[in-house]
Amino acid sequence: MKSLVLVLTGVLLLSVGCSKDRSFDERELHLISPEKIAGFDPIQISDMYSGNEAGKVYEGLFEFHPYKRPYELIPNLAAALPVVSADGLVYTFTLKKGVKFHDSPAFPDGKGKEFKSDDVIYSIKRLGDPKLQAKGWWLFDDKIAGLNEWRDKNSALEASNYAEEIEGLKKIDDYTVAIKLKRPYPQFLYALAMPQLFIVAKEAVDHFGKEFLNHPVGTGPFVLPVFEQTNRIVYTKNPTFREKFFPSEGEEGDDKLGLLADAGKKIPLVDKIIVDIIVESQPKWLGFQKAKADLLEIPKDNFDSAVVGGKELAPDLKAKGIRLFANAMLDVTFFAFNHDDPTFKANKKLRQAMSLAWDRAEANKLFYNSSAIEAQSVIPPGLGGYRKEFKNPYVKFDLEQAKKLLAEAGYPKGKGLPTITVQTRNETVARQIIEHFAKCQERIGIKVKVGMNTWPELINKVTKRQHQLYTMAWGADYPDAENFLGLLYCPNSSPGSNGSNYCNPDFDALFKTATVLQDSPERSSMYEKMNEMVAIENPWIFGFHRTKFYLSHAWLKNFKFMEFNHTQFQYLNVDLEVKKELSKKF
Repeated sequence: MKSLVLVLTGVLLLSVGCSKDRSFDERELHLISPEKIAGFDPIQISDMYSGNEAGKVYEGLFEFHPYKRPYELIPNLAAALPVVSADGLVYTFTLKKGVKFHDSPAFPDGKGKEFKSDDVIYSIKRLGDPKLQAKGWWLFDDKIAGLNEWRDKNSALEASNYAEEIEGLKKIDDYTVAIKLKRPYPQFLYALAMPQLFIVAKEAVDHFGKEFLNHPVGTGPFVLPVFEQTNRIVYTKNPTFREKFFPSEGEEGDDKLGLLADAGKKIPLVDKIIVDIIVESQPKWLGFQKAKADLLEIPKDNFDSAVVGGKELAPDLKAKGIRLFANAMLDVTFFAFNHDDPTFKANKKLRQAMSLAWDRAEANKLFYNSSAIEAQSVIPPGLGGYRKEFKNPYVKFDLEQAKKLLAEAGYPKGKGLPTITVQTRNETVARQIIEHFAKCQERIGIKVKVGMNTWPELINKVTKRQHQLYTMAWGADYPDAENFLGLLYCPNSSPGSNGSNYCNPDFDALFKTATVLQDSPERSSMYEKMNEMVAIENPWIFGFHRTKFYLSHAWLKNFKFMEFNHTQFQYLNVDLEVKKELSKKF
């Protein structure tokens, strides 16, 4: 009954939110997000959904090129790549001039001020402010000279002293900043492209106070004066956005696909972005079918209606000009044990038994249309440290071995083991995945129940360590396996990215050594060793590396799958003439 109510509610929201006639006067981009977000404060972003929304209004010093592959980091608010000292520790950045923050009552006369060096330093300090407990702190923890010491000193003060200078953060002039690292950090520039390092203005934080998370004031291509916790977010083009132009280069073949047709045009290319928050699958599918959304990740239950033979677009969709995109993800799904819980922390055999009891082949068929790759450990294919030939002995379906290990763990046939609650998202497919997992565990005597949460509630429980087991997926923040291995690095424990609170001194020592090395065979070898170490330890029950299938309408221009897509939306376009003509078919 609960799922029926959710589906009906989603249909109602979609019909109400999209009831007006289609507009052919403005270039409106209609998108769907599957989860509500808690707010727009960059330092508190810890998931893809929040990052995608923040990326419409905020910006970082760098971003990934929207079309070049392999992924290429390019300057954004920075004027160029930094000058780096011979020892690799001091990065000197020159900033773009004339960039304005959004007009806001936070500034004198309501006019956005110019972005300068002080804003970069303030945004980094804010990430380190102990009073704010930033979810993105793991990115700079023990990385910048003097920042941890400033953080420790201010933890005892009533209010953090932002006026105090920090050794590693130096303002050279209004448009030049030098950042000194404690040790080499090869992923440093990648970090500066992430949503957690989007630049904010002190004036806006001070003006809005606790409501800052609902009043995004960035330098980005779109504006949102106030975020209201509704099921629709409407962004409009930033009238004071600087001169930024569509790229003229991409991957080989992009020009023939029409992806560079807007080369040289000022961005953003659309006047408005409308994002509908729709959790359930069926309302999403119906909305796309009625041309109420321009882009859709194909819901599991509608896959066979959209894709023939697992790879070809259905003829009825093709006749409407709809296009199919299939892309292997740099991601991993998993069930994470809370290693604060003694039931799991010291009982590797229990963790291994539960892994062996899960029928992944059946799960792949049920939930991923048999298109996913079974994850042997944490690193996905396509990144250094992944070895295709490596097979995790506990990533297979073997009930007899699972029962044997469960008995050796002290729980023969599950006796004495309390019911385990797995926390997940408040969404039908997410619940079904847990129910399938629970049926598998029941075969060896383990009882599992489902804990349902909104997305912000799930993030909050993981951050506060209020879970036994949770399930989630992690998509790459940047193209380096360090981003995945860091999910199991002890200093990153909650509220950091290590939501399992797993600690292994041997793994941590290797991580500290490997992650200061530049990309090299030596580093890749260390990544392989760490990846295979945690495979055997089973701090998680490893799930899948997924393939994403998207549909887009023919009037949506310039879409190309992008792993790090929070800045992608400014490059998308809508062909109003094509939309007007093809909309007659819907």
